[in-house]
Amino acid sequence: MNKDLRFAVLGGGSWATAIVKMLTENLEKVTWYMRNVDAVEHIKEQGHNPNYLSSVEFHVEQLNVTTDLDYAVDTNDVLIFAIPSAFLDTELKKLTVSIKDKIVFSAIKGIVPETGLIVGEHFHEKYKIPFESIGVITGPCHAEEVALERLSYLTIACADKGKAELLANNLKSDYIKTKISDDIIGTEYAAMLKNIYAIAAGIYHGLGYGDNFQSVLMSNSIREMKRYIKRVHKMKRNINNSAYLGDLLVTGYSTFSRNRMFGNMIGKGYRVKSAQMEMSMVAEGYYATKSAYDLKATFKNKVQTPIIDAVYDVLYSGKNAKSTFAALTHKID
Repeated sequence: MNKDLRFAVLGGGSWATAIVKMLTENLEKVTWYMRNVDAVEHIKEQGHNPNYLSSVEFHVEQLNVTTDLDYAVDTNDVLIFAIPSAFLDTELKKLTVSIKDKIVFSAIKGIVPETGLIVGEHFHEKYKIPFESIGVITGPCHAEEVALERLSYLTIACADKGKAELLANNLKSDYIKTKISDDIIGTEYAAMLKNIYAIAAGIYHGLGYGDNFQSVLMSNSIREMKRYIKRVHKMKRNINNSAYLGDLLVTGYSTFSRNRMFGNMIGKGYRVKSAQMEMSMVAEGYYATKSAYDLKATFKNKVQTPIIDAVYDVLYSGKNAKSTFAALTHKID
């Protein structure tokens, strides 16, 4: 694997900012694409993202910040996408250059609404990128703790071990530990599903349920995740590994979790649109809930997903959160 490959991060949010921070620990130059012109100019002048993780200070000479998507894609070899799944297809439509021969890693936790595919499958189906050149970055890891340089762990999944090791080596540091996996589909679905379960945890917290019940919810969530992922992509995997169970736990329990925060607001009585408007960041689990629910309907053999069903009923069918989640307590143990 060529060690002189050029890297670009696409996205302007907290996770994109954290990934740029990790890469600059190892690379002399990183291209960073985002839509926000003012943010780009601010980073160039002040050395930090004014909107997300503003405490992270960058050496501006290490950054090639741009609002030109074609330029970012065309001049780099490894593309790391950290754009929310709900907006990915719209953003990619701006491209006039090919990404077919690029190495693409997704740091996105969700399903692309326009195609109903996880991000890796979306790139493969729509842009003809071979699976050997597509990878996934998963946790357990919150961007806020990367900013604080607290010890964190990442799993890099790719069918091509060499490409997984390439990215893993360029992300690791004294405070970032990395491991690789060949379960690209399973880890990506896990990263999507854990956001739904975090919304459920938030709703219960907003309704006043305590830690004792939250532990039961998380236990049931990992079993539900295992059933779902096994139905989507059957292979030998240990669901208790950090890329699955670990990522679920940190998203379900952490105060940094935007999906838990969103669920907490719903549990406290906010309407969906009101909760979305009040949050400054996208709760990917909102979009993932509908995608996971709709995909489940296509399964030939039914999979029992009472937690996903309850979240869907509240977010999309307008059902009362208190009564819906009270009923769910009788379906889990």
